[in-house]
Amino acid sequence: MFDLTKIDFYRNVSPNPFIKAEYIENLIDSLRVFFMTMNKAFFLRVEDRQPKWHLIDAKGKVLGRVATEIADLLRGKNKVTYTPHTASGDYVVVINAEKVVLTGNKMEDKMYVRVSGWMGGKRETAAKDVLAKHPTQLIEHAVKGMLPKNRLTKFVFKYLRVYVGTEHPHEAQIGL
Repeated sequence: MFDLTKIDFYRNVSPNPFIKAEYIENLIDSLRVFFMTMNKAFFLRVEDRQPKWHLIDAKGKVLGRVATEIADLLRGKNKVTYTPHTASGDYVVVINAEKVVLTGNKMEDKMYVRVSGWMGGKRETAAKDVLAKHPTQLIEHAVKGMLPKNRLTKFVFKYLRVYVGTEHPHEAQIGL
């Protein structure tokens, strides 16, 4: 690396008497600017990652809004060290999954579709039925749809824990 402390020494001493002093001044100033403002890309390494645990209470919150908040925390977009190609996010624990709210008529109108691949294997389930049977799947499905579709998704999705009710086994990690 170029030593910036020696620039001032060369400013007063001209190695060649035929080179003008202004040329040396401009060269030294441009070198100083080049080395001082060089852009450096930051890439978070796996061993430098310091994940935190977040507790989110979904009671009375709109499904889409809470899902975007969770997806941002899982990806690490709330951190200064966010790197898109690494799993730099935090762990998220969601409680009261059964008390999440859908706006408008979505509780009856929104359909979750799954297809078995066989003829006539298309199954549609309304959001109210999913909420009654498997309330955690409603939040998990919404969050998974907001994560990028790449190899990193399955690793990032493992940081999400969704529970029915207020009890969860992660009180030691969260520090409550």
